[in-house]
Amino acid sequence: MTLTLVRFAHPNFFAVRGAYSARLFSTTRCVPYENILVSRPGPGVALITLNRLKALNALNAAHFNDISSALKEVDEDPSIGAIVMTGSDKAFAAGADIKEMKDKTFAETYMSNFLANWEVVSKLRKPVIAAVSGYALGGGLELALQADILLAAPSAKLGQPEVNLGVIPGGGGTQRLARLIGKSRTMEMVLTGRIVDAEEAERWGLVNRVVREEGGVVEAAVQMATEIANKGQVAVAAGKEAVNAAFDLSLAEGLRLERRLFHSLFATRDQKEGMAAFAEKRKPEWTHS
Repeated sequence: MTLTLVRFAHPNFFAVRGAYSARLFSTTRCVPYENILVSRPGPGVALITLNRLKALNALNAAHFNDISSALKEVDEDPSIGAIVMTGSDKAFAAGADIKEMKDKTFAETYMSNFLANWEVVSKLRKPVIAAVSGYALGGGLELALQADILLAAPSAKLGQPEVNLGVIPGGGGTQRLARLIGKSRTMEMVLTGRIVDAEEAERWGLVNRVVREEGGVVEAAVQMATEIANKGQVAVAAGKEAVNAAFDLSLAEGLRLERRLFHSLFATRDQKEGMAAFAEKRKPEWTHS
């Protein structure tokens, strides 16, 4: 059997492919973005890699426009069931590009509703997994916090140090952090600008888990995304909608929405197939309908 070493779009990430095994990775980019790489590391999975390496993936307007466009494209692609978003080994994203925003005025930021478009990740229908290595600071952490699942490498450093620049988080940091780790810890991070390491972030519940396995955080995220992509997309979308609603609705309203979504899935072909496959002790063949 012939083995071929396949280079993955993410730096330092390889896979061995056998002549008789299924193809594991494709490095074909969907569109020629300048600041990101887009690839399909497995069936039903899209990987978006932030690629402003010299700037530690600092998020300027052009960079974020690339990220936003790519996310919307893969979210609308019916062949994609889950999305992984990552950066480099040194930095997921070290924050917003301060040089680009330092001379902005109140009127300019207020009238343009500056940073309102940073909510793009939270509005996607497909599940998003953030795979964080190195620095995720300021806007970089705010971008990662919008993901549905956040995995961290042992090297991850997370923080909202905007207070050191005379401002506060403006892309959702104060709100999402408080919902994840509570008021006191959020106050500590926002008011002191303290950066927490991966171990502390895991203890606080800021990240799902720290990936210590040899394959690394991106491989773990791709494996999880592949598992999700192998489910029926209608049920996955409904599950994501129900969980997200828990942050906006009362318990009674959330339970009502959950039941309605549960009931509605009985109108799908996937529900019939999934339950039939279980009863017949076979794997389901999803049609995502």
